[in-house]
Amino acid sequence: MKLYPINTGYFKLDGGAMFGVVPKSIWQRTNPADSNNMCNWAMRSLLIEDGDRLILIDTGLGSKQSDKFFGYYFLYGDDSLDTSLAKHGFHRDDITDVFLTHLHFDHCGGAIQWNKDRTGYEPAFKNAKFWSNAKHWDWAIHPNDREKASFLKENILPIQESGQLNFIDVPNNDFIIPTPLGFDALVVNGHTDAQMCPVINYKGKKLVFAADLLPSTGHIPLPFVMGYDTRPLQTLEDRKQFYAKALEEEYYLFLEHDSVNEICTLKQTEKGARLGETFQFSELF
Repeated sequence: MKLYPINTGYFKLDGGAMFGVVPKSIWQRTNPADSNNMCNWAMRSLLIEDGDRLILIDTGLGSKQSDKFFGYYFLYGDDSLDTSLAKHGFHRDDITDVFLTHLHFDHCGGAIQWNKDRTGYEPAFKNAKFWSNAKHWDWAIHPNDREKASFLKENILPIQESGQLNFIDVPNNDFIIPTPLGFDALVVNGHTDAQMCPVINYKGKKLVFAADLLPSTGHIPLPFVMGYDTRPLQTLEDRKQFYAKALEEEYYLFLEHDSVNEICTLKQTEKGARLGETFQFSELF
């Protein structure tokens, strides 16, 4: 098995939305904002090369949305999914599996692209199986008013229409589940319903793809919950359970949205779990 971080691009989101009830005077210490109160965020996917499988975890925004849409998110930098894959000698047609932690547009937008004549949509990974779970899929295709703007039908429905959609079994109340992809996943329900965070055993370490359970090192203190989370009190419970396991089993946390740190660890303090060490992927692996 070999892992590769895949940077699909950078964008900006409002700092207040990203930190909820936490005052700016506190969150700006770790995540400084620009003059429009926007903070920098990554869209960092992970590629797993395992035998004859090439598994991509999340896809970033993609490129099919309108200029108006992208204008809200102030995209910057030169990284893209294709250029990052190419750096490691891969092409999107090589991907055998796409694992979607959840179906918000910044995690699954790159799964679907325009067809050649721009009359409809098609999978951006023509040879891949797409993996979600039935509970989250139903949540996404029948969105609540709060999340409707994050679940874009053009990102989601064409996956099913392609015949390439597969579901992972998520039993009720199970915190850790097996998957058919050679790794387990944590199932958490605070940010959105039935988000899945892969737990990968790699070179003697347990690496967790933290997705939106923990967007950045700045979100580690328990009350630092995103305004986007649909059930903030559940996020607190999700994180308590996650932090206890992360500290006990010495997890390394792969950060999808942290624009500076690719991986971090936790340490226990008298105030609870706090940032341990930070790493670039190449420093560890």
